[in-house]
Amino acid sequence: MTDKIILVVSFGTSYNNNRALTIGAIEKDIDEAFPDYEMRRAFTSQMVINILKKRDGLAIDNVEEALERALDDGVKTVIIQPTHIMNGTEYHFKIKDTVDKYIDKFENIPIAEPLLISDEDFEDLIASITSKGDYDEDTAVVFMGHGSPAESNMVYTKLQGMLNDKGFDNYYIGTVEAKPDYDDVLAMVKEGDYKKIVLKPLMVVAGDHAQNDMAGDEEDSWKSMFASEGYEVECVIEGLAQSKDIRDVYIKHVQNAIDGLN
Repeated sequence: MTDKIILVVSFGTSYNNNRALTIGAIEKDIDEAFPDYEMRRAFTSQMVINILKKRDGLAIDNVEEALERALDDGVKTVIIQPTHIMNGTEYHFKIKDTVDKYIDKFENIPIAEPLLISDEDFEDLIASITSKGDYDEDTAVVFMGHGSPAESNMVYTKLQGMLNDKGFDNYYIGTVEAKPDYDDVLAMVKEGDYKKIVLKPLMVVAGDHAQNDMAGDEEDSWKSMFASEGYEVECVIEGLAQSKDIRDVYIKHVQNAIDGLN
């Protein structure tokens, strides 16, 4: 057993199929890219961990459990790679606060960056999301992000601004739990002459929010609300991490963390 591990930390999802296509794909790519390290998994959502244990008999560590396990195994270096989009509340309270308690227990325990930190990260994301689908001027492409009460929620307005600067004027960014919200996005969309809305999740995993809040049949889903405004609506249920170019950003961030050890 190696004394170096990469702990890939995700929020988690109870949607098994999409977990394999997203979180599982990130983990597989990281495992293959760094053969000198053992890849391990942890989730930050205790609710998801509990559901998977009870429903599927699947045992997944939270961050503290994963670090305790690493200590027991004699691990000296832990690279923490969050798959979260940004340094939001999950990052601060479930990852950083936990890791801080273990700083003195490992030789190295750096936290690599989440998906969106540097301008280059934003450029990579924009290149990825704008390369999928050839949409005409009658179509607005609306992304639903999660949103965060943390200061890092500004990533969504920054992303919108960069899309506009690059001429992607029919691309709109909203969030389900923060600002800009559905009403903000609807107001922006109504300024155009669109007949059709393509809804996509701006989330690493296409889990509960994508399946229900975005694409569900309930009257308060984004799909239903846009349809009630007279738009034709198409939903694309695909997590960001289903794209290799997005997974490559995480590989880059792991490499940066490893380079920082030397």
